[in-house]
Amino acid sequence: MKKKEIAADCELCVNYVYDEEDDCYSCLVNLDEDEYISFLQNKQFNCPYFKLDDEYGVVRHQN
Repeated sequence: MKKKEIAADCELCVNYVYDEEDDCYSCLVNLDEDEYISFLQNKQFNCPYFKLDDEYGVVRHQN
């Protein structure tokens, strides 16, 4: 279940983009070795590069 939570978090991140060449989604950030191992081992991983992809943030700021 934790793996799905991590995947859901990645899907909300601005760094998680669709690569047309590879025909899949991937992260633009290169994690260092320790971060990547922690991510793969399903530990409580809090990505230091996570930034919410909030499409409506600009609109709220303008109002």
